[in-house]
Amino acid sequence: MDTTQIALITGANKGIGFETARLLGEKGMTVLVGARNPELGEKAAADLAGQGTDARFVHIDVTDAASVDAAARRIEEEHGRLDVLVNNAGISPASAYGAPSATSMDGLRETYETNVFGVVAVTNAMLPLLRRSPAGRIVNLSSELGSLTLLTDPSSPFFPFNLLAYNSSKTALNAVTIAYAKELAGTPIKVNLANPGYCATDLNGNSGFRTPVQGAEEVVLLATVGDDGPNGAFQGGAEKPGQPVPW
Repeated sequence: MDTTQIALITGANKGIGFETARLLGEKGMTVLVGARNPELGEKAAADLAGQGTDARFVHIDVTDAASVDAAARRIEEEHGRLDVLVNNAGISPASAYGAPSATSMDGLRETYETNVFGVVAVTNAMLPLLRRSPAGRIVNLSSELGSLTLLTDPSSPFFPFNLLAYNSSKTALNAVTIAYAKELAGTPIKVNLANPGYCATDLNGNSGFRTPVQGAEEVVLLATVGDDGPNGAFQGGAEKPGQPVPW
């Protein structure tokens, strides 16, 4: 029986997702490079393979139910189980920027389709495969901007960022993650939130002060946590990796 761990990372063709796949590959996992764009996904998988990682592209658009179901069927057929799910895909569309009272409803819906509903769709589709793992791990990528504590503290550096769509989508994701952690408590599956911090990625025009590798390291900590590790935790983004983030 092949005991190599299988990890699926959504939005893995670039940024934090790509670096997460690379770091998990360095740990000996087979990484499934989830991406909605086949050309970019194939290229990312080839780049990782060129670095010695067992990487395979899996087409998945988290906002498309047929695509999500097809990805789950393929993983079942080719691997029979899933050990790690990293819900990394996330967006902050320009149409959802501006003052809360000026937020476009289309932009708000678009943001939630990927950042919240997409995570639920992928998690539900992959859970039967994760249940076959001796130690399944689900890591959802959140943000300090999803922390109500930080957003309501005038002394917090995140207080000025009043982005209705993105911020609330990450707060909702936090609640979604807690719901899964509670449902799966007592099983071998652990569900946690990784805060990569303000990383330089396409999401923010590469303006972040942390690197995608630093963000990915926070994800990998939770993707590889032991049986005595946390379930339902929100951590990362601090000077010292693995620090809790206030809710």
